[in-house]
Amino acid sequence: MRKLLYVPVIHVESDLGGIAPAIDKRSTQICGRERWERHKQTVSTFWDNIEEYFKNLNADNLKIYQDGLMADGELGQKIIEEGAQKGSRNYRIVLDLIRRGAEIRKTEDITLLKEEYDRILKLAQSKSLWERTTAYIGYRFHRDKLMDKRDRFIADTINQTLKAEEMGVLFIGAYHDVLSLLAEDIEVEEVKKREKMKAYFKILISGGDEEKFDELGEYLMN
Repeated sequence: MRKLLYVPVIHVESDLGGIAPAIDKRSTQICGRERWERHKQTVSTFWDNIEEYFKNLNADNLKIYQDGLMADGELGQKIIEEGAQKGSRNYRIVLDLIRRGAEIRKTEDITLLKEEYDRILKLAQSKSLWERTTAYIGYRFHRDKLMDKRDRFIADTINQTLKAEEMGVLFIGAYHDVLSLLAEDIEVEEVKKREKMKAYFKILISGGDEEKFDELGEYLMN
């Protein structure tokens, strides 16, 4: 039996690099400043709890699969170290696990990552209504197909490299559907439920049910 811990990732500003200010501005416009600020506090507490969870986990021989990581070995560790230095909560946890005996594994295809980043950057930096509309249509048209390609690459990587009796951990954005593509003999433990994370983001963006939004936020923070 193989085991995989699943952690749905909520990206913080330090994960987004140069597009962070544009994403923050656009998110404030969509969600409203008050709700967006509450969201950022929820995210901070979420990562506090995830960090505490992994501090209490034996990292010996743990195999790490990380959203956006297109290298392993020295290069992969350098990417993790640089991300941690820039303030990524996710990468700080991964770096601590490495130092306690865990191993990072190449998780993504760099070509697919670059294509997605370029499309998000174009969408975030568009200024006029025409530019935003054109970029959004282009992004929506390619998003699902690109996401599916990434998910299949990640799932294939885990299926092929996670060996019998090994335990891995997958840090991945909640909108990715990797779990349904994993081999049947991989036992999955969701550290936080993907469906609840998706429901939280849906209400965050839509400005829906305030009571449900608070309930899901509490789930993420506990």
